[in-house]
Amino acid sequence: MTHDYHDLIRLFNQTFLSTFNTELLLGGDEPIYRPADATYPHHRVIFARGFFASALHEIAHWTIAGEKRRQLEDYGYWYHPDGRDADTQAAFEAVEVKPQAIEWILSASCGFRFQVSCDNLSGVEPDRHAFTAKVRQQVVDYLSEDSTSPALPVRAKQFSDTLRGFYGIAPLTPNDFALPESG
Repeated sequence: MTHDYHDLIRLFNQTFLSTFNTELLLGGDEPIYRPADATYPHHRVIFARGFFASALHEIAHWTIAGEKRRQLEDYGYWYHPDGRDADTQAAFEAVEVKPQAIEWILSASCGFRFQVSCDNLSGVEPDRHAFTAKVRQQVVDYLSEDSTSPALPVRAKQFSDTLRGFYGIAPLTPNDFALPESG
């Protein structure tokens, strides 16, 4: 199966440009979200270097961001760069569970391999397996039929459905999300 970021751009923009005034754009070295302003009429989800996974990750963040956050550059969050200590890495992972769970769902929706990003190459060595297990549990919660579990955000479900239709992927269930073998 071919995964071309141009398809993601087209599908995202067809789905959300008219309804949320938001477009997906190819960027340079670093991803960023920029709200519409006096010089540009659309909100922009900008992903890095033409990487398919980067686009899915940035889309996942956008699907979670509420209306007020979508009026702020990078949703008003401050990003602590690579080189984090153990406490800062734990805080990073805590806020990344939900977007990475949505990224995994979006990846599965188009038959694309997902791998968590601990995003700390020159800092403390993260426990990738434990973080993956937390992300998987969030995926299961999102896909659960149980009314006590948090529902998949509406825009995430909408884009998952769009991707599944384009790539011919059956509806997803928790069984589609296995933990990789550790070691």
